[in-house]
Amino acid sequence: MDFVQNFPFFSIILSLFSGPFSAILEKKWAKRVNYFILFVIGAMSAMVFAYTLETRQAYVYIMGHFPAPWGNEIRFGILEAFMATFFCVIMLLCMVGGERERALEVEDTKQNLYYIMVNLLLCSLLALIYTNDLFTAYVFVEINTISACGLIMIRQNGRTIEAATRYMIMSLLGSGLLLLGICFLYSITGHLLMSNIQVAVHGLMASGLYQRPLMVAICLMAVGLAIKSALFPFHTWLPDAYGYSTVSSAAILSSLVSKGYIFLLVKIFYRVIGSDIIFNSKVIHILFIFGIAGMIMGSIDAIRENDIRRMIAYSSVAQIGYIYMGFGLGTTEGVIASIYHVLSHAATKSLLFITAAGLTDCTNGKRNIHEINGAGYRNKLAGVAFTVGALSMVGVPMFSGFISKLLFSKAAVGHTIKMLPTLIALAISTILNALYFMKTVIRIYSPIKDENAGEEYTCVKFYEQPLKSVAYILFIVLNVVMGLNSEPIIDCIRRGLEIFS
Repeated sequence: MDFVQNFPFFSIILSLFSGPFSAILEKKWAKRVNYFILFVIGAMSAMVFAYTLETRQAYVYIMGHFPAPWGNEIRFGILEAFMATFFCVIMLLCMVGGERERALEVEDTKQNLYYIMVNLLLCSLLALIYTNDLFTAYVFVEINTISACGLIMIRQNGRTIEAATRYMIMSLLGSGLLLLGICFLYSITGHLLMSNIQVAVHGLMASGLYQRPLMVAICLMAVGLAIKSALFPFHTWLPDAYGYSTVSSAAILSSLVSKGYIFLLVKIFYRVIGSDIIFNSKVIHILFIFGIAGMIMGSIDAIRENDIRRMIAYSSVAQIGYIYMGFGLGTTEGVIASIYHVLSHAATKSLLFITAAGLTDCTNGKRNIHEINGAGYRNKLAGVAFTVGALSMVGVPMFSGFISKLLFSKAAVGHTIKMLPTLIALAISTILNALYFMKTVIRIYSPIKDENAGEEYTCVKFYEQPLKSVAYILFIVLNVVMGLNSEPIIDCIRRGLEIFS
């Protein structure tokens, strides 16, 4: 076995034990350890990605050298390694981009706790990406939930405590449904290892046994993960959770946490049940309907919202709808479009949250869209970066969001029933996206109203916070690269799915 094949296991263990280690360090050293861990794990994930690209194979790492059912397995291929690398990059940029606000909003005595939660969150995301065991996935789903809840309520004010409570209630509901689905699946197959379950499921389908319990298990797991990833109408916890938590928390939650659950759902579809069974079931029709509803209703809620942070949060509801709509098409091209949109949304939504904080800093903390006039002039780099993110979300060419919508359109063309609803929903959603994002961009570049003429605004210059400026620039570059050079990424997703199961 090549040494690089140990890196996925090393990544999970390193992030797991770096959390408690941060508890004994001073604030600044805990931050440095967190940044260092993110960089090291990102580098190891990139090496695994390069290795799998070269070999074009998937590998199984048996933990403890005990085979199933006594031992546990990690499985990684092109898609898993690419997602792990991408998640590490986004999380590092989110942490760097929200550093100033985090220092102001989180008490000094709780800074270490914050980095513990971030490290545990990274550990759970990596485990969801790499694990080949369904019950292990559930365990890390719970770790992910607890860590995310801690990141929301770390500010300790009424809004965040209420938001964390709502998040915990909805997440536990989703976790409970997921666990019930796993129990049903275990009772009819006798396995928890994903590859073994798939063999047993195909045997059951061929024999005609346990068809209804199998469909019930699929529905329970799909609905449970849909609740946890905030698919409409299970999104009510999302605006407060993203809108009132710290900037880095909101960026990480919107760009990564929900995507970890979605990636687990992809693994269940392809590696646990089998894509052929899923695509021929009625589950995808339900996901398609709720995905389209989320695309429209999330955008309508965003238009009604005047708080810039909550507006961006409601936009996430619409973007999650895009992803589930792609799954609902029931084709490989639809899944590829959805996975690409996972990447696009992660890169763009985190950019919008951290730049929105930079803009509100220049309006004396005002977050109402009607009160941020001229913020784009006072913080030029934040204004440009927010505009790039807004254009990407609308789907303007040259940016990653355009490629996502193009892929969804191509996946829908030729579908006998779902082509017309998909194209209509994409058109309506794009128009609605333009309404609330372009309205905000126009506001930040509009002159200050007369009644505010006497008010002085202070703004931290970009050269006074170089790390935040670097995060802005790298996010912009990432969006443009994904918009102009998308073919290698799409090719990686396609090849990854081919060896996924």
